[in-house]
Amino acid sequence: MAEDEDKDSKTEEPTERKLRQAREKGDVPSSKEVGNVTGVLSLFAVTAFVLPSVSAPLSGILRGVFETAGQVHVGEGVAGIRDLGGVTWGVLRGVGVLLAPLMALMVLGALAGAVLQGDVVVAAERIKPKLSKISPISGFKKIFSTSAMVEFLKSIVKVLVVATIGLWITYKMVREIWQAQGILPGVVTELARQAASQMLLVVLALLVVIAVADVFWKRFDHRRKQRMSLQEIKDETKDTEGDPQIRGKRAQLRRERAKQRIAQSVPRATVVLTNPTHYAVALKYESGVDMAPVCVAKGADLMAARIRQLARESEVPIIENKPLARALHDVAELDKQIPVQHWEAVAAIIGYVMDMQRNIKRPLPEGSSLREED
Repeated sequence: MAEDEDKDSKTEEPTERKLRQAREKGDVPSSKEVGNVTGVLSLFAVTAFVLPSVSAPLSGILRGVFETAGQVHVGEGVAGIRDLGGVTWGVLRGVGVLLAPLMALMVLGALAGAVLQGDVVVAAERIKPKLSKISPISGFKKIFSTSAMVEFLKSIVKVLVVATIGLWITYKMVREIWQAQGILPGVVTELARQAASQMLLVVLALLVVIAVADVFWKRFDHRRKQRMSLQEIKDETKDTEGDPQIRGKRAQLRRERAKQRIAQSVPRATVVLTNPTHYAVALKYESGVDMAPVCVAKGADLMAARIRQLARESEVPIIENKPLARALHDVAELDKQIPVQHWEAVAAIIGYVMDMQRNIKRPLPEGSSLREED
């Protein structure tokens, strides 16, 4: 009962961290049907393309063994064993050279079946001995699980369909041989090969459909098994990001420190550039001390409003220049000189501010305007 309630509570999609941990343990969606498809494809390629080219040489090797069987001299004792080994090695070497393409195709088919599914994982966790693997209770649960029922029904369908296809093609071939007159034994072998190729091709088409459906099912079932409860997501969030209350306190502390910094820096600024309400950048420049203006404070939205308020209270000039304020907010670093590409534009504004303090009237640089109040 408790387990059913636990499954019912797992309604949330798994997080990337949960999926990554499952992958590290070797738990990835994997379909055996893809391997079956590549295996049957390999058999079809062997039957349709490789066998016709190797059947004659292979028959020649075997025929040579029987024809020379009476001419082979086999000694006694160790010499006899050596003679038999030489004959056997000659036969195996010839057969091995001919069958090497067949073995290569089978190996490539097995590798392709694993690679096509995308997730190839080698995890020691999968081979560790666990008591749950030999537990009768766990075994019964696996037997009557949804995944087991799907596999059982899928196997029944495959057996019935493949058997039907095999019987139909075999009946067709036997009837063709039966109705033929004066058919030679060699032709029977070729007909059998053609029938096998036809059967494998039809079975391959069937298995492709089953494999595609099975891949989608395995991926869906894997995500279903990895689903999490709300409590699990909360616990994972605490593990990865820390307690929300602690994060909130840290954020509040950062905001308070930023406010204190701004309260100390803005009154010492030479000018504040705005955009006009979203961004604010406070710059300080001392002639003969600083080579270029220094960014002492910057902020957006509420922080920008606070900078403007402090600037008005401290009688620091506020200049509106939308593109310049936005650019400096993005690239300027606190307590460092502004980037050199903005020196000319900022120098013109600071020159205006210094002339204004000396009661020298001159127009503001193009694109700028003096803000006296919001």
